[in-house]
This record gives sequence, structure tokens and C-alpha cells, in this order.
Amino acid sequence: MYQKTVLKNGICVVSENIPHIRSISIGIWIATGSREEDSEEKGISHFIEHLIFKGTESRSAHDIAKEIDSVGGVLNGFTEKEYTCFHAKVLDQHCPLALELLSDIFLNSIFDPNEIERERNVVLQEIKMVEDTPDDYIHDLFNQVFWGGHSLGYPIVGKKERVSSFDRETICRYFDDHYRSNHLIISMAGSFDHAKVIQRIEDKFGGLHERVEMGKGKSPEPSPRIGVFPRDLEQVHLCLGTKGISQTHSMRFASYILNTLLGRGMSSYLFQEIREKRGLAYSVYSYRPAYYDAGQLVVYAGTEKGSLKEVIRLIMEQFDKLRREMIREEELKRVKEQLKGNLLLFLESSDSWMTRLAQNEIYFGRYIPIEEVIKGIEGVTSEELNQLARDLFREELFCLTVLGPIEKTELTRDLLSFG
Repeated sequence: MYQKTVLKNGICVVSENIPHIRSISIGIWIATGSREEDSEEKGISHFIEHLIFKGTESRSAHDIAKEIDSVGGVLNGFTEKEYTCFHAKVLDQHCPLALELLSDIFLNSIFDPNEIERERNVVLQEIKMVEDTPDDYIHDLFNQVFWGGHSLGYPIVGKKERVSSFDRETICRYFDDHYRSNHLIISMAGSFDHAKVIQRIEDKFGGLHERVEMGKGKSPEPSPRIGVFPRDLEQVHLCLGTKGISQTHSMRFASYILNTLLGRGMSSYLFQEIREKRGLAYSVYSYRPAYYDAGQLVVYAGTEKGSLKEVIRLIMEQFDKLRREMIREEELKRVKEQLKGNLLLFLESSDSWMTRLAQNEIYFGRYIPIEEVIKGIEGVTSEELNQLARDLFREELFCLTVLGPIEKTELTRDLLSFG
């Protein structure tokens, strides 16, 4: 059963009681992420995510780790472009402990200067790790090229120069300005009593103040360019993409199906054409990042330098196929069943339910029943899919980013045409 309570200070608590499971997942979600950072703050949200687990007024980092480990639980966090989350998963009987730990780290973290320096080194190593992992790094490079100078184009982890510059005063000021009650969603899923939990949350978070609204900032515009980043690697890694649609767009269900047909799973067009039939790549797939006012549809592949142009040609062929041809009804039905199965299997765990509740509140401001999603998927027609493909797969919108042993002069814009 779904329930929603808004506290007097604006904190929104959403919960789903799932009595047949033993776990409970709790997340503190802040509707702010790397997108809100200005040029001097790039990477600070992700840095704060690390620091918040490093000690409070009453607990050291070791104390926090011991307490969650002592009940077999998990305590973690992550930062995205438009939100940040600190979350815990425990057996239902340990719900009070999970709430106590989450509230303590969120409300009472001290951001000790020694811990800041230690964790700074950890984050710098994380940045180096991403840059040393080309099949990860290519996605950051693609965003940089695709979004131009917009904040969506900057890596969530930040860059070495900026992360190296953050001092305690800057960190505390940013945290105080952004992590406030009216930007806070507490999401819970599992077996628990909503009323009792609300009272505990009120006791812990009732004194948190609201944040002055700062506006959403300028909406991004895609930049249809070719970006080449030469590096001595065994493979060439590429991302080829176009504009997508926003999280709340009326055609979002059609975009789920379009992405699944194109490159999600072993039966997808790209996997079959590029890997299975020709053996040109080990990894090839598509994905669809979506934000409150924009989106992307992106294809990734890793291949040999000598196969790069052939792989690009094959990707363009699949784009063109989806533009020109109507999807057969039996194929459309198969993909719909795939999507519905993926969704229902995803929701087998309390942390997946917790995540879904929070994201629905962030983007839609309401609960979206599973039945509504399934109905939306089932209602997509071949005509809608074809129209969406024609809207998105346009030569003037394509952006290509390549990382590997190749020079910019080797790639020209005619590769991104339908010929």
C-alpha cells in the first residue's frame, strides 16, 4: 500500500508497504545533483556524498560502518545529474537503526578537515580510475561534446583541478544551501508501519529548514559535433547519439520500446547485426538518459580501429531502418513483453521499490501505479514508434565521440548521413 505524507517543513515522505518481504529500504533523496553546480563547484555534490559517511558529532566513520555491518545491512549513497541519494537496506526489525544512522549522517556530519583531505585523495583516484577505463570514460566525453558548455556535460565526479580546490568552508556552505527540507524526499519500501515511521522522521527531521529556491537554470541544447580523443588503446570506443525526450514526455513509453528494439538486450538490432552476425564488437548497446527538460538516445560500441567506420555505418543503418519501416506487430508485442518482464523483475527487491517511489515523486510529483506503466507500454503503436524514430534520427542532430588510436581528420560528417 502506497502512502504519502508532507511534513510541515516541506519534507515529503513516500512509502510502499510490502508485507511479504523481510527487508526494508530507506532513502534520503535530495532533488539536487551535479546539474546545479556552477563552474567553480563541479564535482562538489559527489564529494559531499563521500564525506557524509566520514563521521558525525557522535559517531566516527568506523562507528557508522560497524553499526550497519552488525545487522547485516547496507549503507551507501550515489550522485546523479538531478538528484543525490543516501540509502540503507536492513531487515525490517532494524528499521529504527537505519533511520537513526541516516538521520545522523545527514543532519550531523562534521566534515572534519582531516577526513576531507583523505577523501579528496579517494575521489581523485576515482577520477583517474574512470579516465583509465575507456568504456566508462567515453560516456563522459560524449556528454561533454553533446551538451557543449551546459552543466549536463560535466562529469558527476568532477575534474581534478576543481576537486583539489574544495575547502571545508566551501563544502559546508554548499551543503547548507542545497540540502534543505523542501528539496528532501524520504522514500521507504518494505514491511513497516507508516504512522510509526512518520513520527520517527518528524522527530529527527522536523527542525530542518527550507531552502530558498534558485530556479532550474537554462535548458540544454544538443551540439551535433564529432569529438575525437586520440589515445593509444587496443580498441576504439565510440558513442553515437541524438537528442532524446524528457523524463515526463508523453512519448516516453514509445522511447522505452524504441531503445529496447535498438540496443537493449541480446535480441536487439544492434547486438544481432554488429556482434552476432559480424563479430565486430564484444560490447554494443543503447541507452536513454532522461532529465526533466531534455534527453538523449545513445549507442556505445567498442571495436578495432579498422572496423570503426563499418560499425558506424551499421549503427546508421539501424537508425534508418527504424525511421523507414513500421515495426511488425509480433515484434512489437515481443518487445512489450520484454519491457514488462524487466520492470516486474526489477521490482522484486525493496531497494528497487524505494528508488522508483522517489524518482516518481521527483519527476511527476505523484505515485504512478505499476498498472499505469504497463498500460502505457501496451498502448504504444507502430505508428508512434515510427514517428518518434523520424523525430530523433535526423542527420543534423547526430553527435559522435570517439576515444582511441585515431585522429580527427579520419572522421568526417558524411559518416553520419543516411546516404
